[in-house]
Amino acid sequence: MSHSSLHSLPIFSQVDVSAGRITESTGSGIEQTELLREVLTAQDRTNELLEELVTVMATSQKQRAQELHQWRHANPDLAEACRDAAEALSRVQVDYLERITEEINDTAEDMAVGEFVLNEFIDRFGPRLAHLNGVIQVLAQLSSTPAAATADSH
Repeated sequence: MSHSSLHSLPIFSQVDVSAGRITESTGSGIEQTELLREVLTAQDRTNELLEELVTVMATSQKQRAQELHQWRHANPDLAEACRDAAEALSRVQVDYLERITEEINDTAEDMAVGEFVLNEFIDRFGPRLAHLNGVIQVLAQLSSTPAAATADSH
C-alpha cells in the first residue's frame, strides 16, 4: 500500500459537536450502520440458538421428571426406603460437617501457612464429602414426590 493511499483511507471518524454543525468522515456513517446491522444479525442468531437450547433442556428435564415419576409409581416401597435413607444420611452428613468444621477451626492457621496441611485436609475430607453429597442427592431424587420434583425444575 502506497503512502498516499494510506492517508486517503479514514481510520477514525470524527464528529464535530460544536453548536450548529455536525461533520463526519465520508462513508463512516454507512460503515457504522452496516457494522451495527451485522452485530444485530449476530445477536439475533445468538438468541435463536439460546431459545433452541432452552427448548432442548426443558424437554430433557420433563422427560427425566416423567421417568422418575414412572419409577416411583412402579417402586413405591423402594421410593419410601430411599426417602428414609436420604433422611438418615442427611443426619450423618450434619455430624460429618460438624467434625469437618471443628478440624478447620483447629488447624486454620496451619492450613493458611502450610500447603501440606491443607492438602492433607482436602484429601481426608473432600472425596468422602463429595460422595456423601452425591448419594444423598440420588436418594432424594428417587424419593421425592412428583410435586416436589416439578417444583425443583422451575
